[in-house]
Amino acid sequence: MSWEYLGYLASALLVASLTMSDVVKLRWFNLFGCIAFTIYGFAIGSIPVAFTNGLLTFVNIYHIVKLKRQQKTDAD
Repeated sequence: MSWEYLGYLASALLVASLTMSDVVKLRWFNLFGCIAFTIYGFAIGSIPVAFTNGLLTFVNIYHIVKLKRQQKTDAD
């Protein structure tokens, strides 16, 4: 597999995330894009790409958990 394709997939996921009007969907697409870019960054030996997107992965996870908890609280 060419790592370049993973980079394109990651880019497509991030672009798609920015078209979402639903914030939860935005975060999920962005999360998968960041995970793909983290793997891509390590694969091509680009630590800044891997590190930045690795951190953004955790930011997205934090916000997804926060949004899900808020939705649960609002439903009660």
